[in-house]
Amino acid sequence: MAASSTTRVLSTADERRESLLDAAMPVFAERGYHAAPTLEIAKAAGISQAYVFRLFPTKAELFAAVCSRARERMIDTFRAAAKRARANDLAPLAEMGNAYGELLESDRDVLLIQLHSQVTSGAEPLVREAMQRTFRELYALVAAESGAGEEELRGWFAHGMLCNVMAAIGAEDLDETWARTLTGDVKGC
Repeated sequence: MAASSTTRVLSTADERRESLLDAAMPVFAERGYHAAPTLEIAKAAGISQAYVFRLFPTKAELFAAVCSRARERMIDTFRAAAKRARANDLAPLAEMGNAYGELLESDRDVLLIQLHSQVTSGAEPLVREAMQRTFRELYALVAAESGAGEEELRGWFAHGMLCNVMAAIGAEDLDETWARTLTGDVKGC
């Protein structure tokens, strides 16, 4: 009888890094940067805490990478919405806004990572740089896709920030004048 051989497939560092980011995002979203234990993140990723720090030498680097992951989701959402808008002869800025509202509803981690990263930006230069890159890239994409001027873009981004706050505090679920006024009729905000 032949001996059975099992071959173990090892993950590459890049694959481990990606699975670590997948595991870290909900932990950071739920707890924030300072309260998220790297040991919990390691367990969720199925790796040792030491390996977390081998992939990302500091907690700030790991969190900045999670912020980048959230940025990628937003950029993908806006690109897809702008493409749909062009295909259907709709206003790209409005479609990107609606898509963002839907993203806030469907992926609460993106919302919470944004809020935590804004708080953390004051104390962590790597996170600040990640968030500056986020806004730089979002601004460039939205400006190019919409053709909107500075004032319209400023209003659009300000509305998005208001949407973040309203979604975070669950204002859409309230039947109160202030909540209805501030959330407006935009899906997700």
